[in-house]
Amino acid sequence: MHGYATYLDDLGGPSGGLHELSHGESFNRMLDEQLNHPGYAPGFACLDEPEAGLSFGSLLRWVGSLHEMTRRGAQVVCATHSPVLAAVPGATILELGEWGIRRTTWDELELVAHWRSYLADPARYLRHLLD
Repeated sequence: MHGYATYLDDLGGPSGGLHELSHGESFNRMLDEQLNHPGYAPGFACLDEPEAGLSFGSLLRWVGSLHEMTRRGAQVVCATHSPVLAAVPGATILELGEWGIRRTTWDELELVAHWRSYLADPARYLRHLLD
């Protein structure tokens, strides 16, 4: 995000104060003012792990905004490790793994299974990492 804000500054336009915000806050501002701005025509967004630096509440906000963008006709490609972002209603989900690429559902995603398992019993995972 820092690189993007610097890029905007280098173009001679304002970065919208992105340098003064936290990582997550700058992502949320970009979402509101550039990606999901109601005054902009639907377009194409390619997002590479936007969940970095986002709180759970912000992730939910992104799900709602991405859904709204696609409802207005935008096309969104989003690479994510977040089961929250993967739950955008109506999304076509493609999972990459040792098998290659496959179309799947949210419930069948490996990352969803791993998160469910971890949240059900963190000690089962942490015992391999901690003394």
